[in-house]
Amino acid sequence: MLSPQELERYARHIVLHEVGGPGQQALKRARVLVIGAGGLGAPALLYLAAAGVGTLGVIDDDVVALSNLQRQVIHGTPEVGVPKTESAAATIRRLNPHVAVETHASRLTAANALELIARYDIVADGSDNFATRYLVSDACFLANKPLVTAAVGIFDGTLTTIRAHEKGPDGIPNPTYRCLFPEPPPPGTVPACAEAGILGALTGVLGSLMALEVIREIVGFGEGLVGRLVMFDARSMRFETLQYGWDPANPLSGEHPTIKELRTEVG
Repeated sequence: MLSPQELERYARHIVLHEVGGPGQQALKRARVLVIGAGGLGAPALLYLAAAGVGTLGVIDDDVVALSNLQRQVIHGTPEVGVPKTESAAATIRRLNPHVAVETHASRLTAANALELIARYDIVADGSDNFATRYLVSDACFLANKPLVTAAVGIFDGTLTTIRAHEKGPDGIPNPTYRCLFPEPPPPGTVPACAEAGILGALTGVLGSLMALEVIREIVGFGEGLVGRLVMFDARSMRFETLQYGWDPANPLSGEHPTIKELRTEVG
């Protein structure tokens, strides 16, 4: 049940026909794991906390650096040098004391991913490298968990939802991350953020969209992003949507799968 304080806090949600009291209670019961407390994870965590998600898990092995603060809005100047999970948890508790925060100050690996992901209902991946994205996607498939995943470039970003452990209405398996991106780009072709730079507000856009999609998945309204990739171009301020489907040749859920357990290397 929602307390009187929660009823007042979430009043603008509760008056929405698509959310209402039942939807808000679903958010309160939900357990969401956010991968990374950086550019994407920071706004996602803030909006998920504000929305009343009952339990937020956050995993990150980094500490706050001064150069993070241009975009990682969950952290502040006094937190420079503090572990990002600790800084994020403190901000979330100030924002909404009704939200429980579970911190995991470590790196997600093939050894710990399945055990960690199994504790949550849905995963939001805001990691900044392809190896982790493939690892998270594979782990969610093996753990039968839905995944909302976002990524940003210098002036662009993408967002999609993956429920590869389920089938669509036509009986065909839902696509995996590997159906969308069969192979990672060759090493060195995608410059790191520190080398290429990034617009701080761009991560805010994609991180907020990631939170919105997680909320839609929990409450169950609107048309989900399974099989659809949202692409945003900050130069032209244009959104486009790409349709993608299950690839029978993909190594995870294809007709002849070769990936039966997690591995750290991509491929």
